[in-house]
Amino acid sequence: MQLPVQSQSTIYAEAWESGAGPADLVEIARAAERAGFDYVASCDHVAIPRRLAPAMSTVWYDPVATLAYLAGVTTRVRLLSHVAIVGLRHPLVTAKQYATLDHLCGGRLVLGVGAGHVREEFEALGVDFGQRGAVLDEAIDALRVALGPDEFPAHHGKAYDFEGLGQRPRPVQEKVPLWVGGSSPAAVRRAALKGDGWLPQGDPRDRLPAQIARLLRLRAEAGIEDPLTIGAITEPLYVGEPGWDVGRRTISGAPEAIAESLRAYRAMGVHQIQVRFRSRSRTELTDQIAAFGAEVAPRLD
Repeated sequence: MQLPVQSQSTIYAEAWESGAGPADLVEIARAAERAGFDYVASCDHVAIPRRLAPAMSTVWYDPVATLAYLAGVTTRVRLLSHVAIVGLRHPLVTAKQYATLDHLCGGRLVLGVGAGHVREEFEALGVDFGQRGAVLDEAIDALRVALGPDEFPAHHGKAYDFEGLGQRPRPVQEKVPLWVGGSSPAAVRRAALKGDGWLPQGDPRDRLPAQIARLLRLRAEAGIEDPLTIGAITEPLYVGEPGWDVGRRTISGAPEAIAESLRAYRAMGVHQIQVRFRSRSRTELTDQIAAFGAEVAPRLD
């Protein structure tokens, strides 16, 4: 699940999140772990310009700090950056942060990456917004090396060039999973050719089969045989019959009905389903997480 509180865009934030903080994040992450969730995720934005603040808000926790904090209060659940805008930072900086995180959490990191969309962030940090796709492509290659087993990684490219510089600690995982976010043609191609997983962005259900078919075709044409995790983000969800208006697009009702709705993703070849719950409070949210884990998830097997 994508964690609440840590990002508060008006598109999805609930009213209670504006007054929430670290203690709420801890309880939610622990609830997700108890319920058997595979991962909890945190977003990434450095700074939001005034023109976008009314819609996006300026509440965007740093993903490395947030996931490291939650690593210390959990033991099993994986920690996903969804998604890190890695083009905003030199790959050695990103590798240092996330290798340390993987070391501290015992190998639970999943590094989700994306191109970003806020021009002002790139301009403020001296990165060419127009070249962000090409920079991301090279950043992924550089991160593969920098997060690999070698203490002294080497990469020679157009945007980044380094060798003979050692970094420890190394990640616990021999290969940190790298999932690519985005649903544009360029993003799907990037996920197909460079990713270990794909995180769609805004695709409705009826569009996913064609997107997945293209992704798999691109991998086959490139001769890539490694497995690929295909994710999908569901509509908002509420287990049971809500006593308040959760919106017409929210999936709600009996556990079997919700499970039947979510099982449709399996037929598309989706391996992961990312859930966002509707809730009026942190307590209601943790109750929803528990109900999903106990009543809905077993019906998905």
